[in-house]
Amino acid sequence: MGLYDRCVLPCLIDFACGLPMVQAQRQKLIPQARGRVLEVGMGTGRNLPFYDRSRISRLVGVDPALQMHRLAQQRSRAAGIEVELMGLSAEQLPTADASFDTVVCTYTLCTIPDAAQALREMRRVLVPGGKLLFCEHGRAPDENVRRWQDRLQPLWGPLVGGCQLGRDIPGLLDAAGFTATTQAAYLAGPRPMTFHYWGEAQAA
Repeated sequence: MGLYDRCVLPCLIDFACGLPMVQAQRQKLIPQARGRVLEVGMGTGRNLPFYDRSRISRLVGVDPALQMHRLAQQRSRAAGIEVELMGLSAEQLPTADASFDTVVCTYTLCTIPDAAQALREMRRVLVPGGKLLFCEHGRAPDENVRRWQDRLQPLWGPLVGGCQLGRDIPGLLDAAGFTATTQAAYLAGPRPMTFHYWGEAQAA
């Protein structure tokens, strides 16, 4: 891992993930988490201030980017929430079937190499009736914006840790066996980066 990935990228991602319109999305979604919670792609812990501590009994965070764990630990202490951090990706979760009531996945599917497999794992570890809470940027509905997403991708991906601008979030959820209630809209900012999907999903 080079200097950029160790030192610059965590700060860049933390800044982008803390922009006001992104924080507003988190604030709408994260308080809904309850029971035993698995957060996939915890990163620097930007979701932690928004959990309702009275509703959760356990919080496990999964993220392969170990260089981001330090900030996540700082935010867990500030939020007064104990987090069990695992330094691994989500394509193969070391947890039993039906072991979580809620899975949280925000701004993560864009960087997981095999997002479809990761979603299948999320479905596997959810209890019957459990919920996946998600918020992701992804494939825009407008053809001209999609063209820009495709043009920018070769430059964008290496700069921001492999992020994919144009992933089909509803299609991935459906293929993994989820039935989702999804909202979608452009947030403030450059359109190739800001078309968002968010909502909740359950096993179909």
